Amino acid sequence: MKEVDILSVVGRVFSNKKSLIVSVVVGAIAGVVIALSVPKQFTSSVVLAPEMSSGGLGLSDNLADMASSFGIDLSSTGKNMDALYPEIYPEILSSYDFISTLFGVNVRLKEDPTLRTYHKHILMDTKFPFWEYPKIWITNKMMSQTEKKDLKGTGVADPFRASKIDIDVSKMIAENISCLVDKKTSVILISVTDQDPMVAAIIADTIQSRLQYYITDYRTKKARNDMKYYTKLYNEARSAYLKAQKKYASFCDSNQDVVLESFQAKRDELENDMQSAFTLMSQMSTQVQAAKAKVQERTPAYTMIQSPKMSYKASSMSRAAIVLITVFVAIMINAFWVLFLRDIVCKKKAGAKSERGGDTSVSSDEDTDKQ
Repeated sequence: MKEVDILSVVGRVFSNKKSLIVSVVVGAIAGVVIALSVPKQFTSSVVLAPEMSSGGLGLSDNLADMASSFGIDLSSTGKNMDALYPEIYPEILSSYDFISTLFGVNVRLKEDPTLRTYHKHILMDTKFPFWEYPKIWITNKMMSQTEKKDLKGTGVADPFRASKIDIDVSKMIAENISCLVDKKTSVILISVTDQDPMVAAIIADTIQSRLQYYITDYRTKKARNDMKYYTKLYNEARSAYLKAQKKYASFCDSNQDVVLESFQAKRDELENDMQSAFTLMSQMSTQVQAAKAKVQERTPAYTMIQSPKMSYKASSMSRAAIVLITVFVAIMINAFWVLFLRDIVCKKKAGAKSERGGDTSVSSDEDTDKQ
């Protein structure tokens, strides 16, 4: 194999200054056009640290810490394992059921304090590069009447059927939401990207609060159902006790001077009923308090390490970087032309000229012979 002389190759490319200058100018112009057409993107992030329980296996904290250093989470291997563990949070945030709850969130722009829904903001305020508009126009023109009807929806709430425009908006929102979970520490990083920095901050704050509510609702659902059930039993027991108490008091007031054995037996019976009702009411009261404590115990606590803030610096690629990349691509295309294509094209042109010259000489000889 022949060794490639890099210096000679570079010198060959830069020796043709005219094509090099043309490629740089064309690349710079294309880069400026692209940079001005691509809308800026801003990102707002929030960092949450959920509480972690050691579970029911009796594992020591040192062992759990040692396992976490290898990416193994032993805190979720207890007796009461949750179906919603931190690693599944990104799937929750990208689901349509969760994203659709963000449609009605009121947002405002950095330069416009007028409130509008997030759904309307995505549809009305989102900007696209100029090369996307022909695609959008062609798609709308090729859309049938049935598809246009599905696009708008039926106007009737249907949990099993969403309009196409809502599905498209949810996909756009899902692409702008990022959720990363550290397997070692379970720290949650939620990032929202939008063309307006204020909207990104508002939605990031909304998502973290909605996620906390979602997880809290799931983890406390059974405990809240138990509390509701025991509260119902307590109210029934209390009503029965008050009824028995009233009946006992009324009987005693009506028979104050009676000393018959039948009266005493009836009074003892009513008193026993009242005491039984009181005992049952006390037990249900204890169950209600225990259920309330269980709800409090199951309610997760999240510490906000970093709250969402409006960003003043775009998270998308800078315009200068776009221009530099396009200029670099133009230089590479010019190098490919100088090193490979130009010689091939020149050889083809020379061959074509020689063929035309040969044909001309043959025709001249034939004319001479005829004369």
